[in-house]
Amino acid sequence: MSSPQTSPTSSEPSSPRTPRRTPMACAFCRGRKLKCDGRKPVCTNCDKRSFVCAYVPVTEQPK
Repeated sequence: MSSPQTSPTSSEPSSPRTPRRTPMACAFCRGRKLKCDGRKPVCTNCDKRSFVCAYVPVTEQPK
């Protein structure tokens, strides 16, 4: 007799490889199209380059 296999528990995330998105990129990373880690007050990219890191809110344009 074979034992019944159990399905994975529902507490496991459905997609464990999906990275979390940063809610807002700084102006430098957005302009250079770099991955911004969103660290405040200075993100890693700006810190490495000794740039001023500024988070500017984006206004959505109506379609």
